[in-house]
Amino acid sequence: MNNIVSWFYETMVNESIKNLKKHDFEALFAVDRLAACEEILKRVPSDKTIGVGGSVTIREIGIIDKLKKQGNIIYDHWQDGLSKEESLRIRKTQQSSNIYLTSANAITITGEIINIDGFCNRISTMAFGPDEVIFVAGKNKLVRDVKEGIERVKNIAAPMNAKRFGADTPCATLGRCVDCNSPQRICRGTLILERRPFATKMLVIIVMEDLGF
Repeated sequence: MNNIVSWFYETMVNESIKNLKKHDFEALFAVDRLAACEEILKRVPSDKTIGVGGSVTIREIGIIDKLKKQGNIIYDHWQDGLSKEESLRIRKTQQSSNIYLTSANAITITGEIINIDGFCNRISTMAFGPDEVIFVAGKNKLVRDVKEGIERVKNIAAPMNAKRFGADTPCATLGRCVDCNSPQRICRGTLILERRPFATKMLVIIVMEDLGF
C-alpha cells in the first residue's frame, strides 16, 4: 500500500517539477527533509547572508542551525525576544540578503508558486531583492492549479496560521475562510509566480514529506 501512495505523489511531484522548469525555475525532488538540507548546503557558501522567511517548513527541516554552524549570517525575524521594531528591521534586511529561504503556501502541478501574506514582507522579498530564493515545500503543498492553490491557502494554511498566531479572526475559530474584514486578518496580499522573475535565481525543492501548513 505504501508503494501505491509513493507512486501517486511521485507522479504529482514529477509533473510539477517538469512544469516549473518550463517556467524557468530550477526545481528538484528530495526524498526527505535531510536530503533537502543537504541540497541547500551544497549550494550555499558560508560567506552568503541568509534571509529566512516566516515559514514553519524551513524551521521543521532544521536548516537554520546547519547554516549557522557553517558560518552564515542569518536574518531571522522569528527569533525569541525580538521587539516589534527589531522584527521589522530584520524583515527589511532580508530583502537585501544574498539568499532568501522560504516555503510556498501552494505549488501547482502546472508550474506556479502561490503565496498569501499579512505583512507582505515575504512575498515582496520573494519577488525582488535577494540574488537567489530557495523554496522548500512538502508534498502536502501540491495542488492541481492556481484556483485550487488559492483555496488551499485560504481554507487550510491560513486558518492554521491564524490559530498559531492567536489571531482574532473568523478562520481561527471556524477553520475556514469567510473573506473577513477583521483587523487581524492575515490574508492581505497574494503573489502568484507564473514564471521566474528576471533578476532572481529561484530553486524549488519539493520534499516527499508533509511539511508546514
